Amino acid sequence: MLGCFDTKGEDFTYLFQCLGNQGQSLITINTGVMETFVDFPIDVDNESVAAASGMSLEAIRESGDRGKAVELMGKGASKILADLVAKDRIKGVVGMGGGGGTYIILEAMQAIPLGIPKLCLSTVVAKDLTRQIKVKDITMMSSVVDVAGLNKISRLLIKQAADAISAMAEVIVDNLFPIKKHIAISMFGNTTKCVDKCTQLLKEKGYEVMAFHATGVGGATMESLIREGVFDAVLDVTTTEIADELCGGILSAGPDRLTAASEMGIPQIVVPGCLDMVNFAQMDTIPQKYKSRELYSWAPDVTLMRTDINENTVLGKQLVDKLKLAIATVEILIPLKGLSQIDNEGEIFYNPEANKALFESIKENAKGHIEVVQMNAHINDEVFAKLLVEHLLKMMK
Repeated sequence: MLGCFDTKGEDFTYLFQCLGNQGQSLITINTGVMETFVDFPIDVDNESVAAASGMSLEAIRESGDRGKAVELMGKGASKILADLVAKDRIKGVVGMGGGGGTYIILEAMQAIPLGIPKLCLSTVVAKDLTRQIKVKDITMMSSVVDVAGLNKISRLLIKQAADAISAMAEVIVDNLFPIKKHIAISMFGNTTKCVDKCTQLLKEKGYEVMAFHATGVGGATMESLIREGVFDAVLDVTTTEIADELCGGILSAGPDRLTAASEMGIPQIVVPGCLDMVNFAQMDTIPQKYKSRELYSWAPDVTLMRTDINENTVLGKQLVDKLKLAIATVEILIPLKGLSQIDNEGEIFYNPEANKALFESIKENAKGHIEVVQMNAHINDEVFAKLLVEHLLKMMK
């Protein structure tokens, strides 16, 4: 149980009691910076949290900088939770707070791996918390009223939060299904046929396949789970997020996309899937410099921009440069007849010249470093999916 016990003491005392009534053994972490008086034991005090951030509690107080205090206490709490995880002392984490308290809790929860339940009762659930939650499996619960003393509503919701995290922490994973290995695969609506066929073929061989939608968060989540050791191999069919990173699209997964498998030393097959497009929102949100480009409304809230020759030349080099760092086997497979559903002969984004620039850039930069296999097929052709699976299985052996 963590949070600002200094200003939310009454609320946390009740949460402590509710968790105790559930039979839970608790580790309490105080992330508040002011003097604290509560009716329950504090296992990790605010001085220890501050010290873990690299600054003393006294220095934080004397600075008078609330924003810096929130940042440092979140950082310190994250380090303390990471140490507790390493010692296998945590089966669930719960916290509650307002704006600053929520930031601290969500920052601290970044240290908790997938599968250990994390619940935050917060006043700011309606706010966009994408940057704070990032790719973690955090459950957000609205406090409805402020976390500022007990009342009829807060008592109910705090008790529900305690009961919820207790139940989540007792869940036992069903391991009855015999699985050989776990494979991550990236997908988009524009590559669904390919991914579905690959998934079918791999499942028939006894592998468990987990698909990640290449929406920025999806790619970042896949990278994060690869680093947590969840997967044995990666079939990266849809690398479109690096095009968004290059051109300022809305679905970038950040600069670390395409790096985790290389760093973790697991085999990977990479396809330049959907590098023919960059994603934006509604048509009227397109940056002015792209207004004259080839645009396509995929949905009322999704506008796609066709990548051009120059962008594809850069993307080819970027893709290869990231993969050159791989310490395990990696191959790039290129479907010569098109990279997406709408990059096909007769379709809106069909542009052989732009694709040629991408393919030549990949081959030129990969020469002597990474094997590149070309196939005279479209990305969604069944024969290409079969080739991907064939190469991946051979690589995994």
